[in-house]
Amino acid sequence: MKSPTLMQQNRVKIADIVIGSRLRPVSAAGVESLITSINETGVMKDAIHLRKKKDGSLHLLAGAHRTEAARRLGWDEIEAKIWTDVTDDWARLIEIDDNLAGAEMNALDTAVFLATRKAVYERLHPETRHGGDRRSADFQTDIVSVASFAASTAEKFGMTDRHVRRLIAAGCKLGPDEVAKLRAAPRQVSLKDLTEIAKIQQPTDRYDVVRLLSEGSAKSAAEAARSLKPDSAAPVDANDAAFRALMAAWKRAPAAARHRFREEIAGGDIAEVAAQ
Repeated sequence: MKSPTLMQQNRVKIADIVIGSRLRPVSAAGVESLITSINETGVMKDAIHLRKKKDGSLHLLAGAHRTEAARRLGWDEIEAKIWTDVTDDWARLIEIDDNLAGAEMNALDTAVFLATRKAVYERLHPETRHGGDRRSADFQTDIVSVASFAASTAEKFGMTDRHVRRLIAAGCKLGPDEVAKLRAAPRQVSLKDLTEIAKIQQPTDRYDVVRLLSEGSAKSAAEAARSLKPDSAAPVDANDAAFRALMAAWKRAPAAARHRFREEIAGGDIAEVAAQ
């Protein structure tokens, strides 16, 4: 397999760039920030990265925000580094690393990107998957690889190595539909929320927590999880409990027993029976 090759750096027409699927949507705030910077300095600091396929089409590797900012500024062309002999996994790594290194990302995006990077790395290095030799250099390289690319955002979130692992755990558990729901939540998902989500073992419970957050029915993942559990400590009304017990006994009783009970009630003084 050939290694990716930097074919050229040149200006390309923005209309010719194929954006394709991305791990996260373009942030309006991020684009506006770039536009402000470009208007103030007169330049776009970094070139975007493109993948040239065999049919000649140019697909975006890194720089979705830069591309959108240039488009909104009315530019026809943008500076780009064009790569050939690129695999899908290498393309995804470029996207991930570009975002982890320089983009302003929230906790949810960071979790998704780190988890995806881990998955891509394990496809490229299957010996590092769970069950391999945890003492091996390859396994340690995997851990360092994932954690090192979180370094630029770790300080922003006040994360430790343990926090990085929790983010990865949450990102690995969340499916695309769950990520979309959390992004649409009225309240931005926090690192604490993701840590709580990572603890949930049952997929159905996790989906319910995500749903409650996306609907705004819970202020946090912990609150959502608590609301799904029966409150065993809640006080129970004695009369209500007795009524429920009687109804449960009636439903369990065979037809003959029910018939005898009706005869007993009908044959006696109902008011007297009720008063007992």
